[in-house]
Amino acid sequence: MKKNLILAILSGLLLGLSWPTYGFAILLFISFVPLLFVEQNIRENTYKRSGAKLFGLAYISFLLFNAISTWWLWNATVFGMVFAIGVNSLLMTLVFFTYHKVAVKTNAKTALLFLVVFWISFEKFHLGWDFSWPWLNLGNGFSYYHKWIQWYEYTGTFGGTLWVWMVNIGIYLSLKNYYNNGVIKTLYKNLLLNILIIVLGIYGSLYLYNTYTSKEDGVANVVLIQPNIDSYTEKYNISNLETAQNLIAMANSALDTTTNFVIAPETTFAQPVLEANYINTNAYKVLQNFTNNNQNINIIAGYTFYKQYQSIKQPTPTANKFINSKGKWYDMYNSAAFINSKNTPKIYYKSKLVVGVELFPYKSILQPLLGDALINLGGSMSSLGTQKKRSVFKSGDFKVAPIICYESIYGAFVNGYVRNGANFLTVITNDGWWKNTQGHKQHLMLSKLRAIENRRSLVRAANTGISAVINQKGDILKHLDYGVKGVLKAKIKLNNDLTFYNKYGDYIARLAQFLSIILLLTTFLRKRKY
Repeated sequence: MKKNLILAILSGLLLGLSWPTYGFAILLFISFVPLLFVEQNIRENTYKRSGAKLFGLAYISFLLFNAISTWWLWNATVFGMVFAIGVNSLLMTLVFFTYHKVAVKTNAKTALLFLVVFWISFEKFHLGWDFSWPWLNLGNGFSYYHKWIQWYEYTGTFGGTLWVWMVNIGIYLSLKNYYNNGVIKTLYKNLLLNILIIVLGIYGSLYLYNTYTSKEDGVANVVLIQPNIDSYTEKYNISNLETAQNLIAMANSALDTTTNFVIAPETTFAQPVLEANYINTNAYKVLQNFTNNNQNINIIAGYTFYKQYQSIKQPTPTANKFINSKGKWYDMYNSAAFINSKNTPKIYYKSKLVVGVELFPYKSILQPLLGDALINLGGSMSSLGTQKKRSVFKSGDFKVAPIICYESIYGAFVNGYVRNGANFLTVITNDGWWKNTQGHKQHLMLSKLRAIENRRSLVRAANTGISAVINQKGDILKHLDYGVKGVLKAKIKLNNDLTFYNKYGDYIARLAQFLSIILLLTTFLRKRKY
């Protein structure tokens, strides 16, 4: 068992060291090989409680992977970090353990096919449930090396996950065959074939990168605001009026007659605003006066809005009661507001929420069981409100996707904005919760994937950094470093065309889900032969 433990630790270390932005993604292609041998060793030997041993060793691997790549969550919430790392490691372990059970009951090729499609199915599932945390979906691992995965415009990130598993299994089978037969020439031949799969993937991507011409269905001139306000000590102590005045002062330092957009970060206006009274607030009047004096300019900024209700019963699933108030409820929203001189303000509500901070998962089930336990551990007993459809802010030829923070890690979700007409993407975010760690850098890298999948220019306004301008190929053209107060000015190209991924979405994952069900049914429901 000592050998298996070493192999399990090796897999975890390789996975962790492959991850952006300090890792090297090429390690992803060999990271699972040691763990596959652990499973084979346990399956082929008569260990007592072999299933439990496999489960424990796999958990060690995935715990190392999660800890090395997402330890920085500690800076936002200790409980959140422990929960995210512990539970995500458990889910990955359950996927691998299920593969082990299938491998026991069927042949090697079928079991390995099941492992690939079941892992992809797990990643797809992880995008949609209340405990969603797809940060470590394998296709995200190439985000730093975006020139390697230009074909994401056809496959989305699930193409990257499939690529990783194909090579890992190919190398595993090559080594397994060599250990069984001892033929070195066959080993070289098989390893060369797997190297070729890597090279062809990268070469094909470089070809797309070098031959792709950015679409230009118009241009937008943008000014991005990075106020660099401490998320813990300053942000919620500044009035919305003062925030509006500061925003306009920063914008004026970079404006010219061609400017179309001023874009400010998530929750720029941190003090909650009653949505019904929004246009009567002094902060809004400052912004309105600014757009009246600059008729071509549209403002996108983050707000915290709330709605209130007079109702005896809970009016919406996410509504909360005012403390010491009878019959008064409210819904809170992390929002983006779109302000110009031509129309009444448009508002979008963030709809992919951070678990435990903005979303109480499965509230109707867990709240009666946990009581105030989650609050005592640093979480929340309430959930923010959301909206079902992806709103696109429109002004003339400009159709912009108002992506708020966490939403930018969801490929199919962002695809929804583009299918609704968005011709460029904005991400407004506040990454100051994680301080100056790998967290905000990894978050930036994921925006590059959204630019490639949709072939849309993407601009990113972050409170403390990194604000950036990204072109349709995923190149970061300009950026402001973490901890810097300033503005970014850029001209970006608009694109109205749809990519293959826009049209067909996560088709790889849908096929994987279908195959997973078929393979599970045929493995566990078929009659035994006596």
